Amino acid sequence: MRRDRIGFVFQSFNLVPTLTAGGEHHAAGRPRRQEGGHGVVRLPGGQLGITDRLSHRPTEMSGGQQQRCACARALINRPDLIFADEPTGNLDSNSSAEMLAFLRRSVTEFGQSIVMVTHDPPRRVPTPDRVVFLADGAIVDRDGRPHPRNVLERIGQLGA
Repeated sequence: MRRDRIGFVFQSFNLVPTLTAGGEHHAAGRPRRQEGGHGVVRLPGGQLGITDRLSHRPTEMSGGQQQRCACARALINRPDLIFADEPTGNLDSNSSAEMLAFLRRSVTEFGQSIVMVTHDPPRRVPTPDRVVFLADGAIVDRDGRPHPRNVLERIGQLGA
């Protein structure tokens, strides 16, 4: 079920050190291709900007490239549900905006649901369908029609 119906984008990437971004396994000095390979960057709805990094292992990529690779890995099977823990945590502002727009297209075009935890200011996150506010591990509020201004105001109230 995890592989077919649920995708995960972890803050710490969790990439396999012996696999390249294109899905090749490097063992005993000889690359061996894995199933799914180069499809990680040719996802419907857009590119993730790692096409030129397909032959690189995680240690040979920047943090942002690793995060885009992790996002591609989570989306490649078009799961119904994606859990994203700080998916833009290691990206610059332009790459962050591209990643969030890409995730939003996954929802709009393919009906996927994304549960995302983020500390990004609401003005940087595409308008979500719903926002849940947590404090000390408990749900303290929900907003079914969030607007960045209202989200910022509510965050300010929670922090006071």
